[in-house]
Amino acid sequence: MMGDANLKSLVSKLCRSFYQLGWVSGTGGGVSIRQGETIYMAPSGVQKEMLSEEDIFTLDAHGKILGSPKDKSLKLSACKPLFMHAFELRDAGAVIHSHSQHALLASLLWDREFSVTQLEMIKGIAGMGFYDRLVVPIIENTAHEADLADSLAQAIKDYPQSYAVLVKAHGVYVWGKDWIQAKTHAECYDYLFDAAVRMKQLGIETKSSSPKTKND
Repeated sequence: MMGDANLKSLVSKLCRSFYQLGWVSGTGGGVSIRQGETIYMAPSGVQKEMLSEEDIFTLDAHGKILGSPKDKSLKLSACKPLFMHAFELRDAGAVIHSHSQHALLASLLWDREFSVTQLEMIKGIAGMGFYDRLVVPIIENTAHEADLADSLAQAIKDYPQSYAVLVKAHGVYVWGKDWIQAKTHAECYDYLFDAAVRMKQLGIETKSSSPKTKND
């Protein structure tokens, strides 16, 4: 198990990495990691690429703040209620909120759910294979992040095989059993969103169902 300081450092490092990918630019997005009964969460409204381990909040398993940054101007992530739903409903070990343009465009080009199959990177999502149909629910955006909590929780319940929820004209929430799986999922989903959007632009069919078997 990683120590407290190492986990705080990891959250800040992931934020810097995701900034380079364009996922958390303009102070948007966020990262949260859970180890045991402790949750480590990046603050809101700050330049994510400038974060250090001293800027990370610690919470208990119920979301109560255990430790705050020395800089009292920093605020707990507005994503907290949504992160908590992934922790509580899916037993996630880490949650990533991305403002990727690939996710945003996918949320606008598909209606209630994003759906693709027979793309290699689908295999990077736990439990999925090349011929499986990958489905990600899409919920409507709201003026304030916290107001998304109820609809995200419902989407998580309605789509138990998904490790992500798209927010229309906004971005995506992605999780995994630990930070490694969450990061892997986030990268694979982003690749698939990008590929599917480009396929639409090029007039290439994005297959939405698995091929027939001999028994069909």
